[in-house]
Amino acid sequence: MDHIDREILRALEEDSRISLVQLSDRIGLSATPCKRRLARLQDSGLISKYSVVIDRKSAGFGVTAFVSVELERQDSDSVTEFQSKVALFEEVVTGTLMTGAHDFLLEVAVESLEEFETFLQTKLMRLPGLRIVKSRFALRRFVDRNRLPR
Repeated sequence: MDHIDREILRALEEDSRISLVQLSDRIGLSATPCKRRLARLQDSGLISKYSVVIDRKSAGFGVTAFVSVELERQDSDSVTEFQSKVALFEEVVTGTLMTGAHDFLLEVAVESLEEFETFLQTKLMRLPGLRIVKSRFALRRFVDRNRLPR
């Protein structure tokens, strides 16, 4: 990856809907080599997908909780089973395998505290093999980057 590839990525981070002509003008390449570079970035997996960023609060999901989970056992089967079951819960928007005191960190988006309580009682807490579950609620996001560090 060279400086031109980084410029392509920066432009797409700002506006993933930018046209090929606009992208090539912005980075100073003609359309054909720009298209080849873009295809290479996609084929290599560096660009894994294009997506829309939705404002959860505006969509009615104003409560975000971060849930730390520690399993009773950390063997491969227990970890895999937990991950596959949690992946089915629509309320979980990110799930991360962690190091340290807790095995997983889940980001949960719901409409209300009542809905979060229902999620805990009817879904998460019913999974086998849980040792510790701790929840913290987000008050306000003040940094929200979806880009490479500069």
